[in-house]
Amino acid sequence: MDRNIRKYLTHLGLFVVTFLSTTLSGSYFIRGKMWGYTEYSWQDFLEGMHYSVPFLLILTVHEFGHYFTARYHKIKTTLPFYIPLPPFPMLIGTMGAIIRIKQAVQSKMIHFDIGLSGPLAGFIVAIGLLYYGYSNLPPAEYIYDIHPEYKEYGENYREHFYDNDTVMSVAVGKNLTILFFERYVADPERIPDVNEFLHYPYLFAGFLALFFTALNLLPIGQLDGGHVLYGLLGSRWHSIVATTFFLGLLFYAGLGYVTPLQSYDQLLWSVPLYIAFLYFALRGLRKGTQTTLMYALIIFTAQFLLALVKPEIEGFQGWLLFGLLIGRLLGVYHPKSPIEEPLDLKRQILGWLTLIIFIISFSPAPLIIN
Repeated sequence: MDRNIRKYLTHLGLFVVTFLSTTLSGSYFIRGKMWGYTEYSWQDFLEGMHYSVPFLLILTVHEFGHYFTARYHKIKTTLPFYIPLPPFPMLIGTMGAIIRIKQAVQSKMIHFDIGLSGPLAGFIVAIGLLYYGYSNLPPAEYIYDIHPEYKEYGENYREHFYDNDTVMSVAVGKNLTILFFERYVADPERIPDVNEFLHYPYLFAGFLALFFTALNLLPIGQLDGGHVLYGLLGSRWHSIVATTFFLGLLFYAGLGYVTPLQSYDQLLWSVPLYIAFLYFALRGLRKGTQTTLMYALIIFTAQFLLALVKPEIEGFQGWLLFGLLIGRLLGVYHPKSPIEEPLDLKRQILGWLTLIIFIISFSPAPLIIN
């Protein structure tokens, strides 16, 4: 088989598998139907496409924004590789998609253009999807079709099922964009409860698209946000901002993870393990052993003392894993480009606009499991 045909089949195959996995996940989110776990029909699969199609559309637009910008600058790159996840309960069906640039990028401006184009394109489509979703919300009774047990309690079902912790709930942490649509676009009587958000496929797909946008726009290393920040501020200020943000992310993520309220026996093993975790994550700062250990001890001590004063404050521990990935794999800093020409005014405006998009798309705690 021709090498190019085999390459295209690989991309197509990954897309098809990702489409199937996200559609099956969509069926689970909407009505709790999961192939292989519950009774499952063709109608359930079609309903799952209300989640998978818009979600994959936004991911595809994002990645092809990078792709076409790279090709415009004559940079060799691959087509998107879609990354499927097994369609298990509570998995979203994919880890997103990536393209691989096949040659060194010599210019700061080209780094900037490629980094900016994907999130900007994907965000525009996500806004359109969320507008459609919030302007076409089903009536409040829609939730009774999915949870017939709620009907007995009417609007008070939240108090019975969630406020009393009688069931496990998964709530979304709303960002500024979601709050805007709820206030200015949606019918207030039809806005879903945060614990039922997953049953609204267009809203949930849009929310996940914003989450992936914010994740890519973190102003660190060679993430899209790192490229944009490097283009706007240069290498020195990128290092300062990225280091500060990275330390702040680890500090917030670990709040409430190890606290004085835990038993002595638990603290005996959790404290050294957690400090070791922080140390390995902070190795991404490329400091010496003593300096890295000092940073780890300072972060732990500050978190521990804050938990003593304000034990109710908790971070989102999911960011700890991402902090480790940044520190050990993705890197905190952005390498200098051989050509560091200044950006024109149009690019500067788009760059600051993209960083604003990061702020309004970011959720400190994206998913809250109670």
